[in-house]
Amino acid sequence: MSILVSGSVALDHIMYFPDRFKEHILPDKLHMLNVSFNIESLVTHFGGVAGNIAYVLKLLGDDALILATAGSDFGPYAEWLERNAISRDGIRIIDDLRTAQGFVTTDLDDNQIWAFYVGAMARAHEARVQDVSQPIEQAIVSSNGREAMVEHARELKRRGVPTWIDPSHGLPVLSRDELIELIDGCAGYVVNDYEWSKTLEQTGLGEDEIARRCDAVVITKGDHGSEIRVDGDTIEIPPVAADQVVDPTGCGDAYRAGLLHARVRNHPWETAGRIGSLLGSLQVGVEGPQSLAIDLAVVKARYQSEFGANF
Repeated sequence: MSILVSGSVALDHIMYFPDRFKEHILPDKLHMLNVSFNIESLVTHFGGVAGNIAYVLKLLGDDALILATAGSDFGPYAEWLERNAISRDGIRIIDDLRTAQGFVTTDLDDNQIWAFYVGAMARAHEARVQDVSQPIEQAIVSSNGREAMVEHARELKRRGVPTWIDPSHGLPVLSRDELIELIDGCAGYVVNDYEWSKTLEQTGLGEDEIARRCDAVVITKGDHGSEIRVDGDTIEIPPVAADQVVDPTGCGDAYRAGLLHARVRNHPWETAGRIGSLLGSLQVGVEGPQSLAIDLAVVKARYQSEFGANF
């Protein structure tokens, strides 16, 4: 059985700014912002949340099925997926558009400024869950076109598939009612701490009310670890110190892959969070969101070293 990963596939253009954004932005001039950052390097990687999550799931030995749309320039990315034995059966090509593209600049504090060209992702709803015939054990609905996020989650829940919701960059395009519908009955609602604050603001609901509407709420906090709210309790997940910090891009996607890998095997929530934390730490040590070169044995050994336990 497969883990269905609904979300964007994109080309990530990653730029590094050898300074701090805060030194170049005047707080009293935000109403007329006009800044330019001189970039040291520019590298293009295969990315998008669905591609990133599927890539790490494959490293862990899971069968991931990407459900997404891509454009006429998808050829090199398609070859990359094929080389890594990741199925392209759920990716629909939109010939008159280009594949979605992300442009990210990272500063010395690992703060990031993103710009995103939607491209074929705007028609992501044309890649339909109804056309997926193979059995699905779990699914995650990540950042994507608005219609796709809503329709994919609705159909997956209708089928009874445990479905995770990970809105990330797609959060602003959702209406209040759409976001609440996504949260209701999901297997897990996964956000970072900024997105959690936006969720509270956007829905107008309290923290406990949102937690009651789904199986679990997972909030990541960067180098402060993460927390999982489940069954009225809060499980604190410690951070795993990275051997080196090279690039934070894709760190959250690696964390989510760890959660999915663990929960599809019915590991406890604490174990799932720790696997996610470990994978996020490993991810920041490489450049690009699909550059990790590990396998499950490596992850298990590092987990035992970090937490003094096995999974």
